[in-house]
Amino acid sequence: MFEPKNPVDSAESSSQTQTSNSWPSATTSLFLILMITIFTATLIYQLDSFNPAPLPYHELTRHFIRRAPAHNPRMLPVLELVGYGVLLGPEDVAYHSESRLIYTGCEDGWVKQVILNDSQNPSEFAVDNWVNTGGRPLGLNFGLHNEVLVCDTDKGLLNITSEGEVKLLTDEAGGVKFKIPNSVDVATDGMVYFTDSSYKYNLTDALLDIWEGEPHGRFLSYDPTTKETKVLVDDLYFANGVVVSPDQSHVIFCETPKKRCKKYYIQGEKKGSVETFIDPLPGMPDNIKYDGEGHYWIALPVPPTPTWDLAVRYPFTRKVLGIMEKYTTGIPSTQEDGGILEVDLEGNLISSYFDQEFTEVSGAIRIGNHIFGGSLHSPYT
Repeated sequence: MFEPKNPVDSAESSSQTQTSNSWPSATTSLFLILMITIFTATLIYQLDSFNPAPLPYHELTRHFIRRAPAHNPRMLPVLELVGYGVLLGPEDVAYHSESRLIYTGCEDGWVKQVILNDSQNPSEFAVDNWVNTGGRPLGLNFGLHNEVLVCDTDKGLLNITSEGEVKLLTDEAGGVKFKIPNSVDVATDGMVYFTDSSYKYNLTDALLDIWEGEPHGRFLSYDPTTKETKVLVDDLYFANGVVVSPDQSHVIFCETPKKRCKKYYIQGEKKGSVETFIDPLPGMPDNIKYDGEGHYWIALPVPPTPTWDLAVRYPFTRKVLGIMEKYTTGIPSTQEDGGILEVDLEGNLISSYFDQEFTEVSGAIRIGNHIFGGSLHSPYT
């Protein structure tokens, strides 16, 4: 005897069967996606030519043991934004005391002027476009005749006259082109000293230079009389900030991943030799400026982080980070507690200015009662 099934029971049974059958399909799809992802990542890792070198772990993870006096340790309560939305990535700052103008180079190619008026509110200072280099200006400083010398990552070392005329001074040394001309200063005899952070990677790929762990940086000089460019020190790890000492005896230059500053003697019995100025610093240095009052100001975009300590120890970690930088949108920022150090002429710590919100500060100088800081990525100074 045939007993017909309840239509509702039949529908439920069919639905359960379809649901049951769909699970293997979904699981298989997820498994295939996972395997393809792993295979692709492994293939990229094996085939990619980016191969970081071992680094001296004990050198790069030393802790800064000198303590700064408790002087304004928290910057945020008094932090003012100058030129917000107008100054795009003002990487370095240079102050001309006679005209009361701050010059800074921005990511849109403009060297801009910040006009220091009598306002007590720095956020009200006016900003003018001065000269567009057609590239990406980074470090800048003044020459002997009020010209502005600019390290432009796309052009080279530039000279901009007070009338705004731009002239290329040099873009290579020893037959090797600059990739990241970074910081510059001028001695009283007219000799120009500057750094090229890397002859291998450009600014866009600067992190790859650091992750690779090879010394591609150079400290150089340019003689405006002979037009000759010389490599004074090579094999530097991302050579960065430059400043001539007030007595003109030496030039200080910074190495970012090494967390140190060195000095190169340009006068006297030690001429041509290199000595340590500060090693280690409590962070990775960028630009260094002299304030005319016996103090250097060192910008520290970011202190050492657990990610950095891990990367330094293992080339494998740096290769993964490098591949992420090359093939994805980049590495999520973990930078915090950036700041500025004030040191005397011997490198002794005078004061420190740090804050969790004050990250990626790349250049700083004190002018009167204010400290002006630039940043490679922020839309203000």
